[in-house]
Parts: sequence; C-alpha cells; structure tokens
Amino acid sequence: MEESYSYALKIQVGALCVALITAGAFVAVPIPFSPVPIVLQNMFVIFTGLVLPPPWAIMTLLVYLLLGAAGMPVLAGGAGGLAHFAGPTGGFLLAYPAAAWLTSFLVRFGRGPTARAHDASTLRQVTAIVAGFLLVYAAGIPRLAAVAALPLNRALWIGMVPFLPGDILKAVALVVLLRTLPASLWRSWS
Repeated sequence: MEESYSYALKIQVGALCVALITAGAFVAVPIPFSPVPIVLQNMFVIFTGLVLPPPWAIMTLLVYLLLGAAGMPVLAGGAGGLAHFAGPTGGFLLAYPAAAWLTSFLVRFGRGPTARAHDASTLRQVTAIVAGFLLVYAAGIPRLAAVAALPLNRALWIGMVPFLPGDILKAVALVVLLRTLPASLWRSWS
C-alpha cells in the first residue's frame, strides 16, 4: 500500500509542478532589447527537480512541454503551439526536462535513489540549482544566436546577462522554500 501511495503522491506533486511552471510562465516581463522575457517558469522547472526524483522530474517537464506543443497556453505569456519551440526561446524550453533531471540528480547524487533534496546540505542544493540554471542557458543561448542570427557573445548579452541577478534571487528563494516545506511532504518519496 505504501508504494501505491508514494506513486500517487508523486503524480500529484508532478501535476502541481506543471501548474506552478504554467503560473510562472504567465509572469512574463518583456525586455525591449531581448526576445527572451523575464519569467518565473524556469524557477519552477528547477523546483520540480528539487522535489521530484530524476525520472519523475523529467517526465513532469515532458508533460509540460507536450501541453505547450499541443497549443495549450502554458508557455511564457500564456502562449502555446509548436512555433514557440522553433523560435528564439525554443532552446530554453527544450532544455527544461534535462535541467530538472540534472537538478534532481545532483541534489541526490551519492545518497541513494531514495534520497530527498530536503535533507541535502545547502551547498549541495545551491550546486544543483546553479547547474540546472546553467544547463538552460547552455541550450538556450546557442539556439537564440542561431534563430536571431546573432553572434554568440551578443546572444549571451541579451539572453543571459540581464537575467543573472534575477536567477540569483530565484536560487535563494528556492533554497529558502525547500528548507521551509513541511517534512511530511517528503515522507513517502522512497
């Protein structure tokens, strides 16, 4: 019975994460000099990696992307459709499953498959969060450069540099949030 409860709880948390990512996508602030808006969705992508085990994190983000590809208004600014994956922000979007997986993997690395991010050290949590954000940039910046016909260094300046202060604040918020979540949430992750 415990295994089915854990399975059901993971599905519920995955659905909640999709809802949070979608809500974070609606917080889209355009920047005049960049096709990439300021969003909270990437924060919730990383949050998904923190609260779910790696396979569940990647599946949750694949569901989110499938909803977006199907035209559901879950992407930045309430958009949806396949065209967004071919646009300048497509690389960022396509990196989300890998970023959630990497975050989840790193926060649990060497601690066994049932390890919980809640119990990880702050350094381990910060390392996992930063790695997740960097992976999104590593995939998104080259795509932005290619689609917008920009040199890579210019794509860095319009697609990453302006977002770093916000990402630092998001990382701090994630660590605080992770530390304040009730221990009961983690009880059946094994």
